[in-house]
Amino acid sequence: MADKTVFTPDMKFVRELREAGADTMKKCYQCATCSVVCPLSPDDKPFPRKEMVMAQWGLKDELVKSADIWLCHNCNDCSKYCPRGAKPGDVLSILRKSVIQENAFPKFMGKIAGDPKNIWQALAIPVVLYIIVLAVTGHLGIPEGEVVFSKFFPVHYIDQIFVPLSALAVLMFAISISRFWKNLGGSSEMKPKAAFLPSFIETLKEIMTHAKFRKCDESKDRAVAHMLVFYGFIGLAITTAWAVFNLYVLQWESPYPANDPDIVALFGGSETVPMIIRVVFKIFANISAVALLAGGGLVIANRLKERGVETVTSTFDWVFAGMVLLVGATGMLAQMFRVLDFATIAYLTYFMHLVFVFYIIIYIPYSKLAHFVYRTVAITYTKMLQRDVEM
Repeated sequence: MADKTVFTPDMKFVRELREAGADTMKKCYQCATCSVVCPLSPDDKPFPRKEMVMAQWGLKDELVKSADIWLCHNCNDCSKYCPRGAKPGDVLSILRKSVIQENAFPKFMGKIAGDPKNIWQALAIPVVLYIIVLAVTGHLGIPEGEVVFSKFFPVHYIDQIFVPLSALAVLMFAISISRFWKNLGGSSEMKPKAAFLPSFIETLKEIMTHAKFRKCDESKDRAVAHMLVFYGFIGLAITTAWAVFNLYVLQWESPYPANDPDIVALFGGSETVPMIIRVVFKIFANISAVALLAGGGLVIANRLKERGVETVTSTFDWVFAGMVLLVGATGMLAQMFRVLDFATIAYLTYFMHLVFVFYIIIYIPYSKLAHFVYRTVAITYTKMLQRDVEM
């Protein structure tokens, strides 16, 4: 007698998916049009047909183990051609959010930082933390004289907040991703046919060039928006790393005036940064910020634009796009208000910039930005199985 597999539908999971925006999934009648038109779906067990039926049945455990929902780049070719209007692209987008929250460590942070309904709590944490630090260190107020951000919030206090919390976020993310990798390994009877490192390198090449985005038919323009955001973040990460290296390793004085008492106390007698290096990195940072702003604006524009198919943009996606714009905008505005010597508004804008930067960096394991790592891991895994389509 053949072995039987018994599935127990998770109706709570089905309700959660529908409430999150996947209410169209019940319209799917398994015609497989979505899998046929998708340019990224592999020949072996193609998506999103099977994911649609698993979502209908509430097979949460199976979906959490699926690498295929991460092969989807939300082109929405499937939604455009679906004869029933089931919107598979939207369903897979919401499933990816569910996987992030399911693997989150600790899980309550996935609910606080990963659930858009709790965004006020997520933002309140850095606001309260900053106010306490400023109050304890005697910096809770608008400094007099020339606008110098380190007089308001000294650089080494910022570093003492971000360095340990960033390290903690990396640790939490590593645990979440290890859970995800373990789930992927338990999702298939197939054994890896290729080594990890070559598969990982090939995946990085695809991501750096956004090659898969360019295979989409319905929304090729999304590749430009995503590349601007992607490289904007990389550019700003490089400038931030340079600032830390400059301050703590080379022990060059930061580009703030030498009469800043906190800088003098910490780095008294240190050399100043050569002007040419300041200028180069200032230009590089501003170009990166402009790329981030432009990319964030295009992401929102593309989501609002009519593409021949009505799609649902989840609040999860909107929060990320909004945060990208707010980080770039507050950074640029703080710099502009500093140059114009609008002290109060400059310092308040800088404070809000640090709040949004906290959200982007410290909450990365639970936000939309986590997609980059989850997708990288999933694509690498499918390349190891040699299921991924040829590029």
